[in-house]
Amino acid sequence: MSSTPKVVVAGGGLAGLVATRHLAAGGVDATLVERNETVGGRVRTVERDGFRFDRGFQVLFTAYPAVRRELDLEALDLRRFAPGATIADSNGRSTLADPLREPGTIPSTLTSPYVSVGDAVRVARLWLRLRRTDPDEIFTGSDERIDEFLRDRDFSNDFIEGFVAPFYGGITLDRSLATSRRVFEYTFRTLAAGEIAVPAAGMEAIPSQLAVSVRDAGGTIETGVAVQSVGTNAGDSSEADPATDAPATVETDDGTVEADAVVVATDPPAARELTDVSSVPTNARRCVTQYYAGPADLDLETGRRLLLNASEEGPNHVVPHSAVAPEYAPDDVSLLSATYLGNPEDDDAALADRTRRTLESWYPDERFDGLEALHTERVPFAQFEQPPGIHEQLPDARAPAGPVYLAGDYTQWSSIQGAMESGRTAAKAVIDDLAR
Repeated sequence: MSSTPKVVVAGGGLAGLVATRHLAAGGVDATLVERNETVGGRVRTVERDGFRFDRGFQVLFTAYPAVRRELDLEALDLRRFAPGATIADSNGRSTLADPLREPGTIPSTLTSPYVSVGDAVRVARLWLRLRRTDPDEIFTGSDERIDEFLRDRDFSNDFIEGFVAPFYGGITLDRSLATSRRVFEYTFRTLAAGEIAVPAAGMEAIPSQLAVSVRDAGGTIETGVAVQSVGTNAGDSSEADPATDAPATVETDDGTVEADAVVVATDPPAARELTDVSSVPTNARRCVTQYYAGPADLDLETGRRLLLNASEEGPNHVVPHSAVAPEYAPDDVSLLSATYLGNPEDDDAALADRTRRTLESWYPDERFDGLEALHTERVPFAQFEQPPGIHEQLPDARAPAGPVYLAGDYTQWSSIQGAMESGRTAAKAVIDDLAR
């Protein structure tokens, strides 16, 4: 490359930030444009009155390979959930923990109505097999639904419906377990190797850290700039003059930007519209997360674990945020959240009433009248649907025509891992192609 090529990255989520950082580090004049006033995409945190509300229930899997490669985990000042979960229904609560990390929890785990000795043995065997599996191999070969995968391996219905359904409902936003078993295997392997955590400053600390690394690498970030369209002169010899015209143009609400290449790193619907790549998935998984303030001494007795709903009535799960990360709330109150899957028709007040009634059914000796709804996040596109076989159908970074590339979890799989990995993959494709 005789002169420094210019690349525009459209979209400031995790994929766009990682792509811009790698482009800049590779010697490219890289500029990221983001329509919002802050970067982060779906990974955002609202701060108000001493509280921190993440945009829906979000956590960081510390053992994701891309997370370990792209982030400084120590600088994020992580607050970690205890492994396992507390499962609740109208009959009571029980704890499922990781006996390898917490041997003292073995008796309570094995007395849970949701896990048999056989289930525990099968979990251990699965953990050992996946621990020896190359994570890149998980997304190859045959595929099936998560529930079919587990039933084929003789896991009990109580374990599948009482624990896996709500736990993976929180991960995949699909309590029916119709999601690809590849997602289950990859995340199960990751959980066994690492932890679930949130930064003390909220999940938005992740894109904030990436933004600093973009600028440190020499990249530029422009916020409050919306991309209207992406065009290319590649292959259009009747109109383009290679001696004077840039191969690509980006129309923004601030004007036209010419570039040697464009990386589209927007959300899936916008990416499909900008690139005309029909294989970008746009079937959405939705969720609603509502945050509540309670008295400072409110204790759900989960030991910093997720509280899972064994029933389909009420929220899928409840999170004791301030018990895990005290920085999420002022000292004199506690902060909880409840996440509902899909798009419930209830208004905010009705959702709060449902959460209070559900908690009272789990804790019959407690009253939750004073639980105050503070903030509601309705996320219309939290993930794309991932039925069995979808991953072979996803577009790759070079799917658009001309010098236009894709970066988004929809080129990998729906996760923070997929988003970050896609950014690095897109940047490498751009640099390799420009070098030719």
